[in-house]
Amino acid sequence: MPTPPSILETNLKSLPFLYRGKVRDIYEVDAERLLVVQTDRLSAFDVILPTPVPGKGRMLTAMSSFWFHRLAHIIANHLLPTPPESVVAPDEVDQVAQRAMVVRRLKPLPVEAIVRGYVAGSGWKDYQKTQAICGIALPAGLREAEKLPAPIFTPSTKAAVGTHDENIDFASVEKLIGTDYATQVRDKAIALYSEAAAYAAGRGIIIADTKFEFGTDAAGKLYLIDEALTSDSSRFWPRAQYRVGTSPPSFDKQFVRDWLEAQKWNKQPPAPALPDDIVERTAAKYEEALRLLTE
Repeated sequence: MPTPPSILETNLKSLPFLYRGKVRDIYEVDAERLLVVQTDRLSAFDVILPTPVPGKGRMLTAMSSFWFHRLAHIIANHLLPTPPESVVAPDEVDQVAQRAMVVRRLKPLPVEAIVRGYVAGSGWKDYQKTQAICGIALPAGLREAEKLPAPIFTPSTKAAVGTHDENIDFASVEKLIGTDYATQVRDKAIALYSEAAAYAAGRGIIIADTKFEFGTDAAGKLYLIDEALTSDSSRFWPRAQYRVGTSPPSFDKQFVRDWLEAQKWNKQPPAPALPDDIVERTAAKYEEALRLLTE
Protein backbone atom coordinates (compact mmCIF):
# COMPACT_ATOMS: atom_id res chain seq x y z
CA MET A 1 0.00 0.00 0.00
CA PRO A 2 1.56 3.32 -1.06
CA THR A 3 2.45 5.86 1.62
CA PRO A 4 -0.01 8.79 1.59
CA PRO A 5 1.59 12.07 0.51
CA SER A 6 2.68 14.56 3.16
CA ILE A 7 0.34 17.47 3.83
CA LEU A 8 1.93 20.78 4.75
CA GLU A 9 -1.32 22.68 4.45
CA THR A 10 -4.93 21.68 3.82
CA ASN A 11 -7.24 23.39 1.36
CA LEU A 12 -10.80 22.26 2.06
CA LYS A 13 -13.49 24.10 0.09
CA SER A 14 -16.52 22.27 1.50
CA LEU A 15 -16.21 23.80 5.00
CA PRO A 16 -15.56 27.35 6.21
CA PHE A 17 -11.90 27.80 7.15
CA LEU A 18 -11.34 29.23 10.64
CA TYR A 19 -7.72 29.07 11.72
CA ARG A 20 -4.27 27.74 10.87
CA GLY A 21 -2.04 27.01 13.86
CA LYS A 22 1.48 25.68 14.12
CA VAL A 23 0.33 22.15 13.23
CA ARG A 24 -3.47 22.14 12.95
CA ASP A 25 -5.88 23.52 10.38
CA ILE A 26 -9.36 24.15 11.81
CA TYR A 27 -12.64 24.29 9.92
CA GLU A 28 -16.26 24.86 10.95
CA VAL A 29 -18.60 21.89 10.54
CA ASP A 30 -21.57 23.67 12.09
CA ALA A 31 -22.42 25.82 15.13
CA GLU A 32 -21.62 22.94 17.50
CA ARG A 33 -18.70 21.16 15.83
CA LEU A 34 -15.25 21.78 14.38
CA LEU A 35 -13.01 19.74 12.10
CA VAL A 36 -9.41 19.71 13.33
CA VAL A 37 -6.87 18.48 10.78
CA GLN A 38 -3.36 17.51 11.91
CA THR A 39 -0.98 18.41 9.12
CA ASP A 40 2.62 17.21 8.78
CA ARG A 41 3.95 20.66 9.68
CA LEU A 42 6.67 20.89 12.28
CA SER A 43 7.51 23.93 14.38
CA ALA A 44 10.67 24.64 16.33
CA PHE A 45 11.57 27.72 18.35
CA ASP A 46 8.01 28.93 17.66
CA VAL A 47 8.64 29.03 13.90
CA ILE A 48 6.84 26.78 11.40
CA LEU A 49 9.40 24.91 9.31
CA PRO A 50 9.09 24.61 5.52
CA THR A 51 9.72 20.85 5.49
CA PRO A 52 6.92 18.43 6.45
CA VAL A 53 7.53 15.24 8.43
CA PRO A 54 5.77 12.39 6.54
CA GLY A 55 3.05 10.71 8.59
CA LYS A 56 3.36 13.10 11.53
CA GLY A 57 -0.25 14.28 11.38
CA ARG A 58 -1.59 10.73 11.28
CA MET A 59 0.63 9.70 14.20
CA LEU A 60 -0.38 12.69 16.33
CA THR A 61 -4.05 12.02 15.62
CA ALA A 62 -3.72 8.35 16.57
CA MET A 63 -1.85 9.23 19.78
CA SER A 64 -4.34 11.87 20.91
CA SER A 65 -7.29 9.62 20.09
CA PHE A 66 -5.74 6.83 22.15
CA TRP A 67 -5.31 9.06 25.21
CA PHE A 68 -8.70 10.74 24.84
CA HIS A 69 -10.35 7.33 25.09
CA ARG A 70 -8.06 5.98 27.79
CA LEU A 71 -8.38 9.02 30.09
CA ALA A 72 -12.03 9.91 29.50
CA HIS A 73 -12.96 8.76 33.02
CA ILE A 74 -10.86 11.59 34.48
CA ILE A 75 -12.45 14.38 32.43
CA ALA A 76 -14.64 14.62 29.34
CA ASN A 77 -12.86 15.66 26.13
CA HIS A 78 -13.85 17.36 22.91
CA LEU A 79 -13.58 14.30 20.62
CA LEU A 80 -16.82 13.26 18.86
CA PRO A 81 -17.49 9.92 17.12
CA THR A 82 -18.35 11.56 13.78
CA PRO A 83 -16.02 10.26 11.02
CA PRO A 84 -14.06 13.21 9.56
CA GLU A 85 -14.53 11.77 6.05
CA SER A 86 -18.30 12.25 6.43
CA VAL A 87 -18.17 16.05 6.79
CA VAL A 88 -16.05 16.93 3.73
CA ALA A 89 -16.56 16.59 -0.02
CA PRO A 90 -15.62 13.21 -1.59
CA ASP A 91 -12.62 14.71 -3.38
CA GLU A 92 -11.27 16.08 -0.07
CA VAL A 93 -11.26 12.81 1.89
CA ASP A 94 -7.56 12.28 1.23
CA GLN A 95 -6.82 15.53 3.10
CA VAL A 96 -8.50 14.32 6.31
CA ALA A 97 -8.23 10.52 6.31
CA GLN A 98 -6.53 9.31 9.52
CA ARG A 99 -5.35 12.82 10.35
CA ALA A 100 -8.49 14.65 11.49
CA MET A 101 -11.05 14.73 14.30
CA VAL A 102 -14.54 16.13 14.54
CA VAL A 103 -14.72 17.81 17.93
CA ARG A 104 -17.08 19.81 20.13
CA ARG A 105 -16.91 23.55 19.55
CA LEU A 106 -15.82 24.91 22.93
CA LYS A 107 -14.39 28.10 24.36
CA PRO A 108 -10.65 27.56 25.01
CA LEU A 109 -9.24 28.78 28.30
CA PRO A 110 -6.22 31.11 27.79
CA VAL A 111 -3.84 28.90 29.79
CA GLU A 112 -1.33 26.19 28.89
CA ALA A 113 -1.67 23.56 31.64
CA ILE A 114 1.87 22.20 31.96
CA VAL A 115 2.62 19.36 34.37
CA ARG A 116 6.19 18.37 35.20
CA GLY A 117 7.23 15.13 36.83
CA TYR A 118 10.97 15.57 36.30
CA VAL A 119 13.50 18.42 36.36
CA ALA A 120 14.17 19.05 32.67
CA GLY A 121 14.36 21.69 29.96
CA SER A 122 13.45 25.21 31.04
CA GLY A 123 12.47 23.79 34.43
CA TRP A 124 16.07 22.64 35.01
CA LYS A 125 17.40 26.09 34.05
CA ASP A 126 14.88 27.72 36.40
CA TYR A 127 15.77 25.35 39.24
CA GLN A 128 19.51 25.99 38.88
CA LYS A 129 18.92 29.72 39.31
CA THR A 130 16.18 29.77 41.94
CA GLN A 131 15.86 26.27 43.47
CA ALA A 132 12.26 26.49 42.25
CA ILE A 133 10.33 25.91 39.02
CA CYS A 134 7.87 28.65 38.09
CA GLY A 135 7.92 29.83 41.70
CA ILE A 136 7.29 26.40 43.20
CA ALA A 137 10.02 25.76 45.78
CA LEU A 138 11.72 22.36 45.44
CA PRO A 139 14.17 20.35 47.57
CA ALA A 140 17.83 21.28 47.39
CA GLY A 141 20.28 19.10 45.50
CA LEU A 142 18.08 17.88 42.65
CA ARG A 143 20.03 16.88 39.54
CA GLU A 144 19.12 17.26 35.89
CA ALA A 145 16.38 14.83 34.79
CA GLU A 146 15.71 13.76 38.39
CA LYS A 147 12.17 12.75 39.29
CA LEU A 148 10.31 15.30 41.41
CA PRO A 149 8.81 14.26 44.78
CA ALA A 150 5.38 14.77 43.15
CA PRO A 151 4.18 16.22 39.82
CA ILE A 152 3.88 20.00 39.78
CA PHE A 153 1.57 22.33 37.84
CA THR A 154 3.58 25.04 36.06
CA PRO A 155 1.16 26.93 33.80
CA SER A 156 1.93 29.42 31.08
CA THR A 157 0.03 31.88 28.94
CA LYS A 158 -1.19 30.67 25.56
CA ALA A 159 0.66 32.75 23.01
CA ALA A 160 -0.31 33.42 19.41
CA VAL A 161 1.62 31.75 16.58
CA GLY A 162 5.06 33.34 16.27
CA THR A 163 5.18 34.59 19.85
CA HIS A 164 6.37 32.93 23.05
CA ASP A 165 4.37 31.51 25.95
CA GLU A 166 5.20 33.04 29.32
CA ASN A 167 5.36 31.07 32.56
CA ILE A 168 2.91 32.30 35.18
CA ASP A 169 2.11 31.37 38.77
CA PHE A 170 -1.15 29.89 40.06
CA ALA A 171 -2.37 33.26 41.33
CA SER A 172 -2.10 34.60 37.77
CA VAL A 173 -4.15 31.65 36.50
CA GLU A 174 -6.82 32.48 39.08
CA LYS A 175 -6.91 36.06 37.81
CA LEU A 176 -7.18 34.89 34.20
CA ILE A 177 -9.92 32.26 34.54
CA GLY A 178 -11.19 32.42 38.12
CA THR A 179 -10.35 30.32 41.17
CA ASP A 180 -12.86 27.54 40.40
CA TYR A 181 -11.58 26.88 36.87
CA ALA A 182 -7.96 27.36 37.95
CA THR A 183 -8.35 24.69 40.62
CA GLN A 184 -10.15 22.31 38.26
CA VAL A 185 -7.52 22.76 35.54
CA ARG A 186 -4.64 22.17 37.96
CA ASP A 187 -6.20 19.11 39.58
CA LYS A 188 -7.37 17.52 36.31
CA ALA A 189 -4.04 18.17 34.59
CA ILE A 190 -2.09 16.52 37.41
CA ALA A 191 -4.52 13.56 37.46
CA LEU A 192 -4.21 13.11 33.67
CA TYR A 193 -0.43 13.28 33.79
CA SER A 194 -0.14 10.91 36.76
CA GLU A 195 -2.27 8.19 35.19
CA ALA A 196 -0.63 8.53 31.78
CA ALA A 197 2.87 8.49 33.28
CA ALA A 198 2.13 5.31 35.24
CA TYR A 199 0.80 3.61 32.09
CA ALA A 200 3.72 4.77 29.93
CA ALA A 201 6.27 3.56 32.49
CA GLY A 202 5.02 0.04 31.88
CA ARG A 203 5.60 0.55 28.14
CA GLY A 204 9.21 1.68 28.49
CA ILE A 205 8.56 5.41 28.26
CA ILE A 206 9.04 8.12 30.89
CA ILE A 207 6.75 11.12 30.45
CA ALA A 208 8.93 13.85 31.91
CA ASP A 209 6.39 16.62 31.34
CA THR A 210 3.40 17.44 29.18
CA LYS A 211 1.02 20.21 28.21
CA PHE A 212 -2.79 20.13 28.27
CA GLU A 213 -5.39 22.61 27.11
CA PHE A 214 -8.94 22.96 28.37
CA GLY A 215 -12.15 24.58 27.19
CA THR A 216 -15.70 25.13 28.39
CA ASP A 217 -19.15 24.65 26.88
CA ALA A 218 -22.09 27.07 27.10
CA ALA A 219 -23.07 25.58 30.47
CA GLY A 220 -19.57 26.11 31.87
CA LYS A 221 -18.53 22.45 31.89
CA LEU A 222 -14.79 21.86 31.58
CA TYR A 223 -13.37 19.66 28.79
CA LEU A 224 -9.93 18.51 27.72
CA ILE A 225 -9.29 19.90 24.22
CA ASP A 226 -6.56 20.27 21.56
CA GLU A 227 -4.16 17.30 21.68
CA ALA A 228 -3.21 14.94 24.49
CA LEU A 229 0.15 13.45 25.43
CA THR A 230 1.73 13.46 21.99
CA SER A 231 5.40 13.81 21.06
CA ASP A 232 4.62 17.44 20.18
CA SER A 233 3.12 18.30 23.56
CA SER A 234 5.21 16.08 25.84
CA ARG A 235 8.79 15.16 26.69
CA PHE A 236 9.03 11.36 26.26
CA TRP A 237 12.22 9.59 27.34
CA PRO A 238 13.15 5.95 26.65
CA ARG A 239 13.28 4.35 30.08
CA ALA A 240 16.22 2.11 29.16
CA GLN A 241 18.42 5.16 28.42
CA TYR A 242 17.37 7.26 31.39
CA ARG A 243 20.18 8.45 33.66
CA VAL A 244 19.89 11.10 36.37
CA GLY A 245 22.38 13.91 35.86
CA THR A 246 22.14 14.14 32.09
CA SER A 247 19.40 15.03 29.62
CA PRO A 248 18.10 11.75 28.15
CA PRO A 249 17.36 11.33 24.42
CA SER A 250 13.72 11.96 23.59
CA PHE A 251 10.96 10.74 21.28
CA ASP A 252 10.36 14.08 19.62
CA LYS A 253 11.86 16.75 17.41
CA GLN A 254 15.17 17.04 19.27
CA PHE A 255 17.06 16.02 16.10
CA VAL A 256 15.48 19.03 14.42
CA ARG A 257 16.33 21.45 17.24
CA ASP A 258 19.93 20.21 17.37
CA TRP A 259 20.36 20.60 13.61
CA LEU A 260 18.80 24.08 13.61
CA GLU A 261 21.04 25.19 16.50
CA ALA A 262 24.06 24.32 14.34
CA GLN A 263 22.85 26.49 11.42
CA LYS A 264 23.40 30.19 10.81
CA TRP A 265 19.76 30.99 11.51
CA ASN A 266 18.42 33.71 13.80
CA LYS A 267 15.30 31.70 14.78
CA GLN A 268 13.06 34.08 12.87
CA PRO A 269 10.95 33.16 9.80
CA PRO A 270 11.77 31.85 7.30
CA ALA A 271 13.39 28.73 8.74
CA PRO A 272 15.83 26.67 6.67
CA ALA A 273 14.63 23.52 4.92
CA LEU A 274 15.47 20.29 6.75
CA PRO A 275 17.74 17.62 5.22
CA ASP A 276 16.21 14.22 4.47
CA ASP A 277 18.06 12.33 7.20
CA ILE A 278 16.82 14.68 9.94
CA VAL A 279 13.25 14.35 8.67
CA GLU A 280 13.51 10.55 8.52
CA ARG A 281 14.98 10.23 12.03
CA THR A 282 12.30 12.54 13.46
CA ALA A 283 9.48 10.57 11.80
CA ALA A 284 10.98 7.33 13.13
CA LYS A 285 10.97 8.71 16.70
CA TYR A 286 7.31 9.73 16.47
CA GLU A 287 6.44 6.31 15.08
CA GLU A 288 8.38 4.47 17.79
CA ALA A 289 6.61 6.40 20.58
CA LEU A 290 3.21 5.67 19.03
CA ARG A 291 4.01 1.97 18.70
CA LEU A 292 5.32 1.58 22.24
CA LEU A 293 2.37 3.38 23.81
CA THR A 294 -0.56 2.11 21.77
CA GLU A 295 0.18 -1.37 20.41
